[in-house]
Amino acid sequence: MNAYTNFMAAWCIEHALRLFDLLPDERCRELCETLRLNRAELDRWQDVSRRMFVPFHGDGIISQFEGYEQLEELDWEAYRRRYGNIMRLDLILEAESDTPNRYKLSKQADVLMLFYLFSAEALAENFTRLGYSFNGAMIPKNIDYYLRRTSHGSTLSGVVHAWVLSRSHRSRSWALFKQALHSDFNDIQDGTTAEGVHLGAMAGTLDLIQRCYTGLELRGDELWFNPVLPEALSRLKFQLRHRGHSLQVDITDKALSVTSEPADTASITIRCKGASWRLGPGETVRFSLSPSGSGDKGERLAD
Repeated sequence: MNAYTNFMAAWCIEHALRLFDLLPDERCRELCETLRLNRAELDRWQDVSRRMFVPFHGDGIISQFEGYEQLEELDWEAYRRRYGNIMRLDLILEAESDTPNRYKLSKQADVLMLFYLFSAEALAENFTRLGYSFNGAMIPKNIDYYLRRTSHGSTLSGVVHAWVLSRSHRSRSWALFKQALHSDFNDIQDGTTAEGVHLGAMAGTLDLIQRCYTGLELRGDELWFNPVLPEALSRLKFQLRHRGHSLQVDITDKALSVTSEPADTASITIRCKGASWRLGPGETVRFSLSPSGSGDKGERLAD
């Protein structure tokens, strides 16, 4: 009973059922005939999507799997002193005729993938649907718990942990981002790069820059930003396409500017830290990010 697997299974089922609210009745009937689905099965899916088991232990800690709390704790510092680099702790333990299955340890993110994929609001909504209480204070508690028990034996681990730490521990997030970015240049796993570069990690580092540190989200028809740049990153500029607009995004610690190149398309809504602005082609909007609170207003700079 893996917590991440069960949570995602419930989420997938619930979203599959939403199709029956979005599609025309005739198309729904065609799908049911093609897939040989009957009403009883759909009702069963609905029940499963609300009752999937997610294990917990301790004070709000999501168990990686049922029985996880019964595993032994590993003396992490002792292994670091003996081996230095313990990213592939699984291989080290096997070489000692031991097994990682005895300990509370992970090679890469497992439970923390939930915080990588979902916002606090989405997690609360989905846990509530499953009958569990969840609040924002549980997020840093779970991150700290599993971060201390992860060896980062996968290049993707740095990407996920950099993401979940981006708001609470910016310097640590940046260090993990650089680890993932340099993973193939420095061959941090001692020989794996020769077998092929880690494209997932490379794409993940780009995603960290474009979506994580900018707080970029698509909510309905609106483009949302909530930037928190790492201290080592003083400025970030990039382009993106959204609903026919070619947008130039420029972020510093003081302001967010979004410029739309001239085009024949309708205006779009840009939101940032509680403020919203209708941005037309050929216009620029600037949001203050200063701690004085002026970030609640947008300002048109050009028409």
